Amino acid sequence: MDNARELREGRGWLLAFGCISIAAGMVAITYSAIATLVSVMFLGALMIFAGVLEGAYAIRHRERGHLILYLLEALLAVVIGVLLLRSPVSGAIALTLLVAVYFVISGVFRVVGSLALRIPHRGWLLVSGIVNIVLAIMVWSGWPVTGLWVLGMFIGVNWIFRGWAQVMLALALRSHRPEPLTI
Repeated sequence: MDNARELREGRGWLLAFGCISIAAGMVAITYSAIATLVSVMFLGALMIFAGVLEGAYAIRHRERGHLILYLLEALLAVVIGVLLLRSPVSGAIALTLLVAVYFVISGVFRVVGSLALRIPHRGWLLVSGIVNIVLAIMVWSGWPVTGLWVLGMFIGVNWIFRGWAQVMLALALRSHRPEPLTI
């Protein structure tokens, strides 16, 4: 069975998940502070789980060497996870600052890349870089207060755009007629 046929057969699920994603994104934006705290707590729990797995793996495979490094990495993950769960507000503020730093660095790289590379439509890369820098300035200018809602807002926007992409794909698949592959 080819991928296009599988997608066409599952387009109802794709449409449903797209609609659910859009609705969840709107809820996350509406309650961005709660979505931020929930995402930080989820990340904390995930880090604890990953740290425990990493520690178990390190102990089980200790004969391969680097046991201390793997155990330290596992311990770091567990400690950060516990800190995020104990103080999700402080964790959200710190993570938001990291997101702002990421936006600045990636924005600068994109701007420099768009100016240095002679590729078609490089203007989109320039715009993308400028948008990242503007987002970083917006997040940074209101920090630490932005740390209470930015992550939830970004998650909500991501879910909405992902949902719309799924909805549009499902609608496009409804009228898609497969063409034979010619080589």
